[in-house]
Amino acid sequence: MLIYLLDTSGPSVGVALWQDGVILYEATLNHRLTHSETALPMTEEAYLHTGLTPAQTDVFAVVSGPGSFTGVRIGVTTVKALARANGKPCVAVSALEAMARSQGKFDGVVCPMQNARRQQVYAAAFDGLTGERLLEEQPISLNDLMRELASLAKGRLVLLTGDGWLAYREALSPLPEGWLHAGAENVFLRPAAAAALAAERIDTAVDCGALKPFYLRPPQAVRQKNLVETAKHE
Repeated sequence: MLIYLLDTSGPSVGVALWQDGVILYEATLNHRLTHSETALPMTEEAYLHTGLTPAQTDVFAVVSGPGSFTGVRIGVTTVKALARANGKPCVAVSALEAMARSQGKFDGVVCPMQNARRQQVYAAAFDGLTGERLLEEQPISLNDLMRELASLAKGRLVLLTGDGWLAYREALSPLPEGWLHAGAENVFLRPAAAAALAAERIDTAVDCGALKPFYLRPPQAVRQKNLVETAKHE
């Protein structure tokens, strides 16, 4: 089975091709070009360098969120188009779960976080050995997250990762004893980890028309519209 994976949920763009337990191709770019400029060229490169084609792909997978509203929308739209053009199903993967998986095996609690701005992050927590979800994905303040993690850890090591850590590392430092942060090489989500998760979730595959972005809160435009509507009725 050949799986294509696209990630545009965060600061970097990633593409991977997975086939029968082997990562055939993986690439990540973290630069100033927009995701819409890089997603398709990176996809073309993946197929070119492996000698494969989209038509040979069995499943098209995407990191569907949470993350940047625009980035997630670009990724989902791109994968829907590829799947529709080739008549294949889609699989959605959680950005935070893939970010935790990117750390490999870790004997403790892994907390991936994305920058949600205003001293908030999108975060979750996972058992670093089993992958069990310990804290549901949610928008949360830094102070509340630290309290939740302290309660979950119970003496275990805690590993922080993600662009949320990069954005707020000064505010979160110094870390409590026994808490660690991922190195620069592991902070961003690895497309290969997301592709491996997609392979484990083949039974969740849907038709391209049913693939949707996963947002933890409405986009700013929607929130602003709701505020205006509420003000009109007050």
